[in-house]
Amino acid sequence: MIKLIIGFIVIAGAALYLLSKGGGNLDMGGEKHGADTAPPPAASAPAAAASEIKH
Repeated sequence: MIKLIIGFIVIAGAALYLLSKGGGNLDMGGEKHGADTAPPPAASAPAAAASEIKH
């Protein structure tokens, strides 16, 4: 039983250490669906031209 408690304390300490080293830009909010999300990357012109050639 004492091994479980010590193991939990070690894992919790490691998790807190890693979170503190991650900086202030950690987002623990989960998935974003809406205005806060980044837009998908735009298709480049050569890729669009290559897809039209295959028709």
